[in-house]
Amino acid sequence: MRTLLRRNSGLLALNAILLMAVVLFAMDRPAGAQNSAQPPSPTGRARGDYTMVSGRTPTGGGDAVYIIDVANQDMVALRWDTSKQSFTGIGYRDIAADAKIVPGR
Repeated sequence: MRTLLRRNSGLLALNAILLMAVVLFAMDRPAGAQNSAQPPSPTGRARGDYTMVSGRTPTGGGDAVYIIDVANQDMVALRWDTSKQSFTGIGYRDIAADAKIVPGR
């Protein structure tokens, strides 16, 4: 048993040092949530804050999933395509642009 410990003492010391480094690194950073302060992205878009709601489509013919990005004022409507086993997009709206439209007669 002692020869085994002597033979692996370097590996044990290395593992102890790596463990201490991981613990110190993890303690240095506070945990952040999605809505925490983030630096601006290179694309100029804010980090998304999403809400997903299911509902019927205005034209009928099945249900849809509406995903709203509150931070960027976008909405996407998706429908599940059973033949492709994937979502297909059925609509997009820019909520900020829609809010600026003055309704007419």
